[in-house]
Amino acid sequence: MTRKKGGAFIIDLTERQLEILNIVQKHAPITGDQIAEMLNLSKATIRTDLSKLGILDYIDAKPKVGYFVGKRGTPNREEKFRLMQMKVGDLHGVPVIVRETTTIQEAVVALFLENVSNLIVTDEDGDLAGVASRKDLLKVTLGNPNAATIPVSLVMTRQANVVTVSPEDTVLEAARKIIARQIDSLPVVVPSDSDKPGEHWKVVGRITKTNIIKMLLDMVAED
Repeated sequence: MTRKKGGAFIIDLTERQLEILNIVQKHAPITGDQIAEMLNLSKATIRTDLSKLGILDYIDAKPKVGYFVGKRGTPNREEKFRLMQMKVGDLHGVPVIVRETTTIQEAVVALFLENVSNLIVTDEDGDLAGVASRKDLLKVTLGNPNAATIPVSLVMTRQANVVTVSPEDTVLEAARKIIARQIDSLPVVVPSDSDKPGEHWKVVGRITKTNIIKMLLDMVAED
């Protein structure tokens, strides 16, 4: 099917052609007979599809070798692979940290000075204790004249309920957690060398929706 977009003609691929392209991307080099077998079709049935994909440069072929990804198909595959392999440690920003003893007033000031949606809270040893969001702070301050002196530890989401990622996790995994929990950011942590019982984590960064969106925009700009 041919359609017009922005003054240019765009040729849409059929579902079968997209399936063939996906097979070639995953299994290249691959013969026409092998592609047909994987689709449970005859080679004659897909001959026109292979021809169209070749003309449009999505796939290419070499005699006695088979089909492989063409110039038009390669960038998408490479970009997808690059995105899937990118680590949180390559992208995260500097965390905004306060201590458990920080007052609500001090926390609110830090929140707005740093222009962030939440604060990462650590204990006296510097280990992750929790996260205090704008919503947490707003709840306690509304209608409470004594809220300013309350320690942030009383209103934060505690460590056991905080969703985190490690520097070795993929950015894709971090994005999935952000979307699933409907939050703006995640603390990036590594195991603490603390001798205290239980799991303890050192905060080494913070990955946000903004980090991820900026990365995607930068990748598009490179093209």
